[in-house]
Amino acid sequence: MAVLAVAAVSARMLAEAAAHDGYEVVALDLFGDADTRRVSARWRSIGATGSLQIDGARVLDALQALARQGGDAVIGWIPGSGFEGRPELLDAGAQLLPLIGTPADAVRRVRDPAEFFGALAAHGIAHPPVRADAPADAEGWLLKDARGCGGWHIRHAAAARDAAPASASLYFQRAMPGVPMSATFIANGDRAMLLGINELIVRPFGARPHVYGGCIGPVAVTADLARRIGDAARVLSAEFGLRGWCSLDFICDGDAIGVLEVNPRPPASLSVYAQRGLIDAQLRACLHAELPPPGAFAPRRVGGSEIVYAKRSLTLNQFGAQHLAHRTDVHDLPVAGARFAAGDPICSLSATGDSAAQVRALLGAARDALMHTLETPS
Repeated sequence: MAVLAVAAVSARMLAEAAAHDGYEVVALDLFGDADTRRVSARWRSIGATGSLQIDGARVLDALQALARQGGDAVIGWIPGSGFEGRPELLDAGAQLLPLIGTPADAVRRVRDPAEFFGALAAHGIAHPPVRADAPADAEGWLLKDARGCGGWHIRHAAAARDAAPASASLYFQRAMPGVPMSATFIANGDRAMLLGINELIVRPFGARPHVYGGCIGPVAVTADLARRIGDAARVLSAEFGLRGWCSLDFICDGDAIGVLEVNPRPPASLSVYAQRGLIDAQLRACLHAELPPPGAFAPRRVGGSEIVYAKRSLTLNQFGAQHLAHRTDVHDLPVAGARFAAGDPICSLSATGDSAAQVRALLGAARDALMHTLETPS
């Protein structure tokens, strides 16, 4: 059986997808959740749980250990969330094992604010105004870090006036009203195929105004919107040489759209399209420049996934861990004794339905019931 490594802040989704496609999985992440370990032949920690930051030295140690196995059994590694702003780590990892995803140089370019927004302007792709220097009137502006993920790096510019950009990855962006959305697509370095368009679940968390909480998709959109977003994904894939599953984040305000960023790695939105073939498609796109036919992964129903964050500090007791493990809609399963600070991710939920509204309601009800159970002494 071919061995494939998957690495991310949380690698459960990629590990499950790889196992479904028949690979022996080596999972590298921060959490080592029960369901991640269940589908993996091996798991290694690549960072402290509470940090939500990947430790580059641990990643390279793990890849080096796999490389020492020798032979043709180890195909390579797929980087997921947490590697967006780490092109130097991607480059170093690619020297040890084949990187099955967007190359480091392409990641560096697409996550460089000047290059990315310059490309959008050159191709006439709408986006909110951006600038490298602090606006005189910071009201209505956001301060972002192109190296970040999950929205934890976003702050109101007015509340961060003393934190003027100190590196090329920091930039200011005008806040745009509308619905946060994303497009899931797969690219082969030149062309791209749109899988679906999703609504994002984004909420404020303390001083962080736009923290990623999940997604619902595919959602129905007008033919014109689908065409414009599909065209943008194809243009940017060719411009930056994107490879494998990616996502394009944007705001939709009526007929107006504003492109925000590209995530040049398998996105969390893949979870709502979960089925066999996703990892095989990643390998074919990255290694052979082959794209799946349109509609190859179209789901029959709307799906949704939501991260459950701790509202306050808590320790998961045995009853809570067993309760989570027995629910088929709960994923990223922590073990008994796990401790969570306010804002830490506890687990994730999934739901399916006939519409985005129904799925959103199902996720909300499940989240509230789950938190009530975990916060009620057993």
